[in-house]
Amino acid sequence: MLSSEISWAIRRVLTDPQRLGFLFAGGLDDALELRRFLIDVVPLARTALARLELLADRIPDAALREHAFSSLRGKAYHVAGACVLATFLPAGARQHYVDVVAPLETIYDFLDTLCDRHPETAPQAYRQLHEALFDALDPGRDIRHYYTLGPPGDDGDYLVSLVRLTRRALCRLADYETLLPYFSRAVELYADTQSYSHLPPGERERACIAWHAREGAAFGDLSWWEFAAAAGSQFHVYAPLYEAFCSDFERIGLAFDAYFPAMSALHVLLDSFIDQAEDRAHGELNWVAQYASRDAFLERAHQLARRARDGFTTLGMPRAHAFALRVMALFYLTHPKVHAQNLDHDAIALLRALA
Repeated sequence: MLSSEISWAIRRVLTDPQRLGFLFAGGLDDALELRRFLIDVVPLARTALARLELLADRIPDAALREHAFSSLRGKAYHVAGACVLATFLPAGARQHYVDVVAPLETIYDFLDTLCDRHPETAPQAYRQLHEALFDALDPGRDIRHYYTLGPPGDDGDYLVSLVRLTRRALCRLADYETLLPYFSRAVELYADTQSYSHLPPGERERACIAWHAREGAAFGDLSWWEFAAAAGSQFHVYAPLYEAFCSDFERIGLAFDAYFPAMSALHVLLDSFIDQAEDRAHGELNWVAQYASRDAFLERAHQLARRARDGFTTLGMPRAHAFALRVMALFYLTHPKVHAQNLDHDAIALLRALA
């Protein structure tokens, strides 16, 4: 699945002058960096996913096993995208970065699938399930049972295994403790947005608006749905992690601030853009649908991209982060879902807005 989605995107980019122009906006180095990502990083992500599928195959409960495979295969591109900053690391560090990120991203995707799709995941179970993320990103915490409030069934320690794989890889990183306050804040935000946005229609919007009123004022002019979208991203975990891999511990906080909220909001808004039909079919909350018009969304995407790039200038390798933004945008806006929903015209308009 990962290979087919990326192959589709590459073919589309290479045969579309507008997409090709967006990719090479940073010059010829972009081509070399894309090649390195495809040849050196994507195969590592593919191998990691294959190992995780072996764990999923051992889940005794049929429903939990189905949802595990659904997240691994249906969201495989999330794992590759989550590893994009590994493009700028040397070979050994690149593998280590993927060792942390692949099981961690799989936890995010599995929990999202359980909250979205499992009919027996009640709202009161959301926060307990997301304790897995806190435990994965803080090796000092005790591992707990995450299904005490549902959904029912035996997952054969699948979720605990993902937590342990993440912790084991994280502990191999020197001075990883420096990251813990930022990880804790990121997971707190993520657990909040997952808990509120998966409530029944009407109730979920009211919960998100009240949450934004409590906490969103600190983040400038973000609307309630932009704040919730930003909180639902993983990028403000992966960017500080990248700085730690570069031994640039003084910039870890700057990386968090550079990504949250602008880059993080943009990430989840693009994800919502390609999921519009799916979200309508399942009655789920879609962030892009909250804008008053297509033009309003295009303008905000432009502003968020500009703010993100401004934030990147505070980091030691701005080029790496600008590349991550371009690859993220191109992958979402060249995804097969764009073609399937006849959204190509809007996708090209978005690429122009993000340029």
